Amino acid sequence: MRLDLPQELPRRRAPDASPTAPSIEPSPIEARREALAARAADHRVMPQAPQNRARFVASPSKSGPDEIAPDRAVDRRPRRGAIPQQAIGLSLREEERKVLTEVGRFRVVATRDLAETVYNNRHSLMERDLSFLREKKLIDVDTVNARRDGRGGYVERIEVVTLTKGGKSLARLTGELAQDQKLYSGMVKPREVQHDTQIYRAYRKEAERIEQKGGTNLRVRLDFQLKSDVQKAIHAARKAEPERGMAEIKQQVAQQFELPYVSDGIQIPDARIEYDMDQGSRTGHDDIEVLTAAYRPGHLRNKAQAGFHAYASSSDRAALTAKIEDDHHLMENILEL
Repeated sequence: MRLDLPQELPRRRAPDASPTAPSIEPSPIEARREALAARAADHRVMPQAPQNRARFVASPSKSGPDEIAPDRAVDRRPRRGAIPQQAIGLSLREEERKVLTEVGRFRVVATRDLAETVYNNRHSLMERDLSFLREKKLIDVDTVNARRDGRGGYVERIEVVTLTKGGKSLARLTGELAQDQKLYSGMVKPREVQHDTQIYRAYRKEAERIEQKGGTNLRVRLDFQLKSDVQKAIHAARKAEPERGMAEIKQQVAQQFELPYVSDGIQIPDARIEYDMDQGSRTGHDDIEVLTAAYRPGHLRNKAQAGFHAYASSSDRAALTAKIEDDHHLMENILEL
């Protein structure tokens, strides 16, 4: 093992004037041996090569789950979204990598859904993995209140997982993701967390249907990304042809992104699932929307006309049915979460 020793020999401390034996600081070699022994105690850390220290490097040419590259002179200042120091060189288990990629794709996922989809209801294993990923500053685990929707009584608490910026960087490095798959970190709008966690549940149900008809290589685009792309396209069109009417521009942009234009507005789903068909020779997409009791009747009618694949929980379905007594047909195609 190569050790970088200082150019000057360490100076010994001056002998103490007292009759007791002087204390001698450990040499750099001994200190290095102690550090390596402590590091080896953690079975999660990858063993280091005898002649070459190694660490994870996010490189376009290194996209495998455990790819490592030789250490080199780098800027040691912390970078925005950099992989945390304590996570460098980790050998992640398959379930841990799955947690990072699933949470990153949907921004926030409830632990109860991770237990079902990633861990096959092995809750104790999930708790150990989440504790480890949290310790390495790759994820955050929070407990938030469910929606009240004007209802009193008991307030349900939901435990959810989000990625840190470092966790998002590591998910991109270790996960098997399409290049155009966007990842997210941090929590946005805590009041909407319950709705956002239901998007992942709706995705799982829709993904089963897509895979049954032969769809592969599923990618997800959340409304954050869709709205951003739509707004950029509208801005570019107005800048290029300022004399055109806004309604005409919106209709053109809606057609460009294959989105429905209803009630003078572009309808954007909660998520779009893109997939390949016939071994990649053609592609398709399905748009999903999660309906809640907070939806107003007019909003619900627009979503129904948009033709999205709509999902709602049993309690939300009951509340929505009471709101649209005269339009019961709107509930006919809503699938239950």
